[in-house]
Amino acid sequence: MSRMSFEESMKRIEEIVSELEKGEIPLEASLDRFEEAVKLARACQMKLEKAQERISKLVKSEDGFTLEPLDESSED
Repeated sequence: MSRMSFEESMKRIEEIVSELEKGEIPLEASLDRFEEAVKLARACQMKLEKAQERISKLVKSEDGFTLEPLDESSED
């Protein structure tokens, strides 16, 4: 599961949600799918956090341009 790309994980979560919404699978299988979706969602969250750490913004200063971490609170 952890070897899945972000996009593959999101697609699998969508498939699971679709299966669960139909309500056609037994309870135990539904619980298994739900647990799988939660694990995938956690993995996706971790990937998003890592990606956010890598994002930087270019800022003009007196010495030219510098890269700074992206500030979530800024509205640039």
